[in-house]
Amino acid sequence: MSPRHALRPTPRGHWILLFLVLPVVTTALLFEGWTTHEVDAARSKRPCTRPIPRAADNGDPVLRITGDRIETAGMPPRTAALTFNGGPDPTWTPRLLDLLRRHHAQATFFLYGAEAARHPALVRRIRAEGHEIGSYTYTGGDLGTASTIRSRLELSLTQTALAGTAGVNTRLLRLPHTTAADTLCGAEWGAARRAAAQGYLLVAADHKSRKPAEGVVRQYSHTDLGYREARALLGNRRVDKFTTVTAGLGRPTLTIPVSMAQRVKGEGLLWAQTLGHAFTRMMAWVLGIAGALGVLRLVLLALFARAHVRRTGRRRPGAPRLREVLEPVTVLVPAHNEEAGIVATVRSLLASQYPQLQIVVIDDGSTDATADLAEAIGDPRVTVVRRSNGGKPKALNTGLGHARHDIVVMVDADTVFEPDALYRLVQPLAHAAVGAVSGNTKVGNRRRLLGRWQHLEYVIGFNLDRRMFEVLECMPTVPGAIGAFRRDALMGIGGVSEDTLAEDTDLTMALWRAGWRVVYEESAIAWTEVPGTLGQLWRQRYRWCYGTLQSMWKHRRALVEMGPAGRFGRRGLTYLTLFQIVLPLFAPVVDVFALYGICFRDPAQALAVWLGFLAVQLITAGYALRLDGERLRDLWSLPLQLFVYRQLLYLVVIQSVITALLGTRLKWHRMLRSGTSDQHLRKELSHAGRG
Repeated sequence: MSPRHALRPTPRGHWILLFLVLPVVTTALLFEGWTTHEVDAARSKRPCTRPIPRAADNGDPVLRITGDRIETAGMPPRTAALTFNGGPDPTWTPRLLDLLRRHHAQATFFLYGAEAARHPALVRRIRAEGHEIGSYTYTGGDLGTASTIRSRLELSLTQTALAGTAGVNTRLLRLPHTTAADTLCGAEWGAARRAAAQGYLLVAADHKSRKPAEGVVRQYSHTDLGYREARALLGNRRVDKFTTVTAGLGRPTLTIPVSMAQRVKGEGLLWAQTLGHAFTRMMAWVLGIAGALGVLRLVLLALFARAHVRRTGRRRPGAPRLREVLEPVTVLVPAHNEEAGIVATVRSLLASQYPQLQIVVIDDGSTDATADLAEAIGDPRVTVVRRSNGGKPKALNTGLGHARHDIVVMVDADTVFEPDALYRLVQPLAHAAVGAVSGNTKVGNRRRLLGRWQHLEYVIGFNLDRRMFEVLECMPTVPGAIGAFRRDALMGIGGVSEDTLAEDTDLTMALWRAGWRVVYEESAIAWTEVPGTLGQLWRQRYRWCYGTLQSMWKHRRALVEMGPAGRFGRRGLTYLTLFQIVLPLFAPVVDVFALYGICFRDPAQALAVWLGFLAVQLITAGYALRLDGERLRDLWSLPLQLFVYRQLLYLVVIQSVITALLGTRLKWHRMLRSGTSDQHLRKELSHAGRG
């Protein structure tokens, strides 16, 4: 992916693809659930409420129903029709076929359509060896309790499966959960009449009490017991003929070849079922792996955060805080149409406890009063530089040209610093290997639900992720809201690059590759304004995610480099790839699979898993809030975050990845400011004043 793409409109076609993929995934899951009786279940037979008609209750196992007319038939004396229910089974069906071959016997196999689709070679062997094939429905669902739609599909899909596997259809049917004809009572009789109306010959079995020499239809299963019972019957010397049902009745076979069109349709069903089974198995693994990785990530974040707390709580050899840093600092404030918050930002910097300060406000072609408001502050420490609009990287580079000091702090124009933030931010630069320091950004406008969600995300990201990144020496981003740099380190990498839309991430990665360390100072706190609407949030995160992808691609060679660059590449880039790209790409499908589990599988188990994961998130978020000195009361909004906010962020990743793959160059998406970055800070200070 080239960092500079052609300027084209943001692609929209992949949303159509996404909304086509999700229904296909949903359909595959529903079909798989249907075949396992998780959807529209018809597992068990209802108790009989009325007997079968008298015309059918004469003991004969074969029934033909034509309107109100009922005909029955059975095997002639000394003739046995062996029938096998279910299957084909990869273990026992071959053994049964070998047994029949040794005795030169023919039999009728009533097959499940779903199992026939799974084992087409066995169906073809049954057909090739001269045996008869009948339908045992697609999944073995009880047609007496099944819905009308399920009853039709149970029969029609079985025919389609047989057409795809052996190129045949059959008009022989045995209803699941039935034995002798008198078990077709109650609701089963209605199912039998409906099947007969479609042209099926219904085959039951003789009672066990009927002797084989009298002529019998016996039914066996594809099991060890079925094998032994069939072998015993084949050894009965009072039976002269072991044959199929239709041959025993002296009728033409009801297993007939199909047309090429029917065969192609059947083969399509086989592929669909194979892919469906593979997909559901894969998704079960993906869901398990994703859940395990999610929990493992949260646990590791907490452990690394604890390690970071211990590290910063004591001095040790090689620690970055070796001396007090009081050198003069230049603060760069790039601004474009930031009149809502520029005054609050500059005044918070001027109120800083830091002794020597130069503030450079770079007005990047604003069309409002941003520059005028900054100049009206009237403090000699503030310099306003006006330039035509060229983007944030060019504005920062312009500011670097006006910087008079060796320590440079970059600040967004919607950020309000706490009085001691600058002092605390620059202290890690006492260590000669440290080239940049990330501060701690907090959400100012958190009164509404969307703000609270972002507040929790920021607290977890800054107090857990960044602590882990520092311990592992792979900090990927010094945020534009609050970051300190050595001026010579910035000059050494050529300043702020314009290659990506995430100039802060690109800059940080470039510093690692140049051999500098990047650390986190949690006590340097700045307050920022976050998007107040979902549309603004989408645009902001889209730019962030797309820019991060650009930066990762640009600095991909860090994976094979040595020293700090290699550590950053192998740890930081791998982490970003796994948790910020790969897992979010699978998230919509995982969500569909999880929803399916709640609706059709085991709701209690699915709910327990969800609550367990939520509990881990709450504990981790609570720990992050405690580390950041925040109150725990905002945790109530975390469960709600899982239903809207998370899905939005996942869709942002999908949009960004597709945009990057298509080589589209994004325009800068600017957020509309309302000057509420210090809203929460003012509220807290007012509470403290009243206290």
